[in-house]
This record gives sequence, C-alpha cells and structure tokens, in this order.
Amino acid sequence: MDTETPKSDSRKPRSSRATSLSLLQKARANDPDAWSRLVHLYRPLVIYWLSRGSVRGDDADDIAQEVFHAASRGLAGFRRDRPGDTFRGWLRGIARNLLLLHYRKTSKHAQAPGGSDAFAVLQQIPAPSDEADDPPEEIGNLYRRALEMVRDEFEERTWRAFWMTVVEGRSPVSVAPELGVTPAAVRQSKSRVLRRLKEEVGDLAPGDELSTVTSH
Repeated sequence: MDTETPKSDSRKPRSSRATSLSLLQKARANDPDAWSRLVHLYRPLVIYWLSRGSVRGDDADDIAQEVFHAASRGLAGFRRDRPGDTFRGWLRGIARNLLLLHYRKTSKHAQAPGGSDAFAVLQQIPAPSDEADDPPEEIGNLYRRALEMVRDEFEERTWRAFWMTVVEGRSPVSVAPELGVTPAAVRQSKSRVLRRLKEEVGDLAPGDELSTVTSH
C-alpha cells in the first residue's frame, strides 16, 4: 500500500484531541499539558536570551521560571493584531522586563563584564519586534522540539519519509525505493506531518518560520 495508517487505535484519541485545538489555544484554556509543552518548546530559547544578558546558572533558571509564570497570567491578553505580532516576541518582551527587574533588585549599579551597566546589558536581548536577530539554529531547534512532540502520532515509515525529504532535503523519488512506497506516498507522508505541525504550533509564529525545520 502507498499510504499508512496509525499503528494502533491507542494513538487516535490523542491525535484527535490535539487537532481540535492548537497548543496556544489549549494553553489559554489552562490545559496543564499544553503549558508543559509550551515550556518544553520555549525554555531553551528563554535561557538563550538571558545568557545574552549575562545571566546564567541558577539566576537564569529562576528568571525563566518567572517568565513562564508571567506568561501564564497574561496569555489571555496576548493578541496577534498586527502582522509582526508573535508569541515569541511577546515572550521575549516578558524576559526583557524580568531581566531588568533582576538587575534592579541586585543592584542599582549592577555592572556587567567590561563595565557596562544593567541597561547596556539589557540591550543584548533584542526588542520583541527584532525577531530576525534570533540565530537560525535557535529557531530551528525550537521547531525540531515541536516536531518531536508530534513524533509518536505517526508510523515509523511515515516519519522517515517526512524526515528524509524535509529535514535531509532529499527528493521523494530518491526516498521512495528505500521505504518501499511510491513517490506519491512519500509526498503524502511529508504533507501529513507538516500539516500536523502547523495545527500544533502554527499560531505561535509566522507561517514562514516553519520552514526553519528544513534548514539542515
């Protein structure tokens, strides 16, 4: 057969629940699992932002926790009214504010390496609107984490067809013989996984960001 079905019915309920609401919508509804998945997705990026502000180790862990607590309280007010509005930019704004508060609490004259004051250090974290400043590898890792969250919803052959074409950049024609299916089936598998990824995290970022999963 050219197409595949899930390995067992046990996977269907989770997939059905996942596609009914996006991760962001479920987080807004105070779904604990959704919040756990959001933290899994974005915590490494928050830690990266804090490291740019010269905060690492336990301090970074504490501030990151505060970032997500603040996000959980304010998520109902997050809107994408303008084309450039993204969840990542909104979250980064929270991180910048809490980093500034951290420096104010630590010392009114906190000094960073090289003698810069806290405000100069704060500028190392781009403003919420400067999303292009995030390194491609960090964004690529973000969406790879998103992919891993939906990984177990697909059969191994479906996943391999997606991975080999999208991530490895191979053509369906070259992949098909290895998997024992037709090129059309490979393309269908690719579309299924990408569609599922978009359903899960598509409202967290601009659509073109999903292309970062193809960067390697």
